[in-house]
Amino acid sequence: MSATTPDAPSLAKPAPAGANGTPLLEVRHVSKYFGGVIALADISMDVHAGEVMCLLGDNGAGKSTLIKVFSGVHKPSDGQFLIEGQEVSFASPRDALAAGIATVYQDLAMIPLMSISRNFFLGAEPTVGWGPFRRFDVARADRITRDELAKMGIHLRDTDQPVGTLSGGERQSVAIARAVYFGAKVLILDEPTAALGVKEAGVVLRYIAQARARGLGVIFITHNVHHAYPIGDRFTLLNRGRSYGTFRKDEVSREEVVGMMAGGEELEELSHELEEFAHTDRQASTGLASASRDMGRDAADLRPSS
Repeated sequence: MSATTPDAPSLAKPAPAGANGTPLLEVRHVSKYFGGVIALADISMDVHAGEVMCLLGDNGAGKSTLIKVFSGVHKPSDGQFLIEGQEVSFASPRDALAAGIATVYQDLAMIPLMSISRNFFLGAEPTVGWGPFRRFDVARADRITRDELAKMGIHLRDTDQPVGTLSGGERQSVAIARAVYFGAKVLILDEPTAALGVKEAGVVLRYIAQARARGLGVIFITHNVHHAYPIGDRFTLLNRGRSYGTFRKDEVSREEVVGMMAGGEELEELSHELEEFAHTDRQASTGLASASRDMGRDAADLRPSS
């Protein structure tokens, strides 16, 4: 990367749904097959600027496969993939990045022993000097990193400290700020709160809200409804590779979302099974109590009289 790299891209907030209501990212009837395995079947969804779209589903629902389609890892077997109304076909994740789609995976793609600023610019380091004397511009990297993290509400005294010394929530903030700085229009977050405690999860949700306020379209992938519901504007629910549809927050309750994620019929069946177990336990307890009383009477009858 040359020394003439601009300090920061323009972060002016776009119109909430684009100038003509066009989504930043949209898939129409997308399916993905791996041989005879149907990983995704007829999925349609979109995300607009200044919106948090929550992609919800239990383990094995197809969330990871869908975000790999978004990020250029997989090509869809069927359907259309559009960016700002234009149909695209990504050959690699680099194409997705060039189109403004940044994905933050659970492992965050960070090196714990390297400094915060080195991780911030990992693979796109600003340099100073010329030819064989070109070197990493430490002062500039530290300044930009500190400024971008401050915009996310994190104020660091030393950006030279190893990123491994940060909490899980703070590391998520570094990854989010890095994506925003490098020009992301759509920010895809893969289970960002999965390994975090309650307090740190709240911190990450605050950063997601800030990214939305800055005009990004955010796709928040999670299986935790209690994290998604407070921050989400719309919800797309997956179950075994199929979509139950997309719902606005005012169209669906938290309990309905949980039911659709787990499968309402399965939950009802489980409820019946638990009731049967409880009934069996009560019968067993009654039988044991009766047997205990009978044994007590038998023992009293066998006791020799004084």
